[in-house]
Amino acid sequence: MSDTQPLEEEAYDMSGARLALTLCVTKAREGSEADLDALERMFQQLGFESTMKKDPTAQQFQEEMEKFRQAIDARKDFVSCAFVVLMAHGLEGHLKAEDEQMVELEDLFRVLNNKNCQALRAKPKVYIVQACRGEQRDPGETVGGDNTVVVTDELQTIPTHTDMLYIYSTVEGYLSYRNDRKGSGFIQTLVDVFLERKEPILELLTEVTRRMAKSEVVQEGEPKKVNPEIQSTLRKRLYLQ
Repeated sequence: MSDTQPLEEEAYDMSGARLALTLCVTKAREGSEADLDALERMFQQLGFESTMKKDPTAQQFQEEMEKFRQAIDARKDFVSCAFVVLMAHGLEGHLKAEDEQMVELEDLFRVLNNKNCQALRAKPKVYIVQACRGEQRDPGETVGGDNTVVVTDELQTIPTHTDMLYIYSTVEGYLSYRNDRKGSGFIQTLVDVFLERKEPILELLTEVTRRMAKSEVVQEGEPKKVNPEIQSTLRKRLYLQ
């Protein structure tokens, strides 16, 4: 096997350690405990070593990410991938921490990129964000009746921001929804699909989007629609099962 093989394979090698960090603000977010329970079940069944921290301050959001990175880089065994789940009130690009201070998502995202986390270089890094991204509400709409340039690089360098997957509970500018007892439709649907099916993760997320687009959220007596948004720089297929 050549040294370049890991970059050329079609699917990520998931035979090593799988690590997950969940940072969740529960304050004034009824139903978040149900989401935490669902995520814990999912991570356990998918073979992840899971760490959860409730009600982090803005400083703790950053500190916990840095501690996670340091722990990953310090491991002697092979690390396959990392999941980071961020749950809080929010606005586009920001989360509101337990101390009411705002945290920039980009600051949290860059901690594990290919430049900053060597152990995860060329490995999949998945961010799941359950938070509002604005104030807009979607009432829904009624439905009626490539130039690619391939560059080869003998040195097998890799861009700083590849192998990332960002999964937002809603599209930019819009509210996200959560039931006070059952948790968020986004997290609950994502967990159901991730545990039921064995396709690559992008296909799983298409199914999550399909299910959410089909359902309705009733807010203040009015039906609303919500769907997740996925941003991917994955280079290979990512199988969780």
